[in-house]
Amino acid sequence: MELYIHSNVLSLKMQHQEFEPPEELKDSIKCFWYNRRESGEQETSFEVQPDGYAEIIFHFRGPLRTSHNGVLQTLPSPFMIGLLNQPVLFYTKNYLEIIGIRCFPWTVFDLLELPSGKDNVHIFEHPIAQLQYILNKCIHNNRIDEALAHIKQYFLNARSGVAIDSLLFKAGVAMRKANGSIPVSQVAAAAHATVRTLERKFKRSSGYTVKDVSALMRFEQVRNHLWLYPESNLAGLAHELGYTDQAHLSREFKRFSGTSPAAFARKAKIGKQAVSSDFVAFIQA
Repeated sequence: MELYIHSNVLSLKMQHQEFEPPEELKDSIKCFWYNRRESGEQETSFEVQPDGYAEIIFHFRGPLRTSHNGVLQTLPSPFMIGLLNQPVLFYTKNYLEIIGIRCFPWTVFDLLELPSGKDNVHIFEHPIAQLQYILNKCIHNNRIDEALAHIKQYFLNARSGVAIDSLLFKAGVAMRKANGSIPVSQVAAAAHATVRTLERKFKRSSGYTVKDVSALMRFEQVRNHLWLYPESNLAGLAHELGYTDQAHLSREFKRFSGTSPAAFARKAKIGKQAVSSDFVAFIQA
C-alpha cells in the first residue's frame, strides 16, 4: 500500500484504479495503477509516504516536480520512486495523469537489469522510456486499458529473459505474509538459505537489508491502520504488529514519517472529517 497525502488543495478531483498483473509477473510486480487528478491552475503539493515497494512512474499532461537539494526540478517520464526513508513532496498543477508499476524491490532491479541504489527519486535511462510516446497517445485518447496492455507486454517480454532468484522470491513471500514482523533468521529459513547468503543477495538485488525492508513493511501497516482507525490504541497496535513496546513503535514511525503516530492520527482524523478542506488522502491497496 502507498499513502498519498494531499495538501494545499482547494479543489481536487481524483480517480484511482488498480490492476492485477498477469500470473507470470506476480513474483516481481504487486500491481499496476492509474491515477488522474485535477487541481486547478495554482501549483499544489502531495506527499508520498514510505512503504515496502519501488514504483516506476509514467506521467502525462501536467508537470510533475520534486525538490532536489532545495531546488524544484521537473521530473522526466518515466522515473522511479525507490524505497523511501522519509516522505517526499511532489508538486503539480492543472491536470495530471499517472500510470504506476508497483514492484517488489528485491526483484525490480534485476528484472530491468538496473543497478540497485538508495535514491529516493531515481531518474534513470532505460529502454522502457520508449513506451512514453505510445502511452501518451493512449492517455490522450482515454484508452487506459490499451496503455496498460502495452506496459504489461513490455514486462512480460522482460520477464521471459530474466530468471528471478527463487531464494529472493521465497524470502519476499515470507516477509509479505508476516507484514514485516519476522526475524531475519526466519526469513532465511523460509528461503532455505543461511542468513549471510540471504543478506548478501538481498542487498545486492534491492540496495537494502532484509531488516530495512521489513521495517518499512511494518511501518506501512501502522500508518494505514492509523489512517483508517485514528482512535486506535497505540500500545495494542505495537503488540499486534510485533514491536517491543509503544515507544519502539513511536521511534520507528517517526523515523519513516517525520512525525509521531499520535500526530499522524490527529491529522488523519481531521482530514477524514473535512467535507471541503485542503487535506485529502487515499490508500492504495
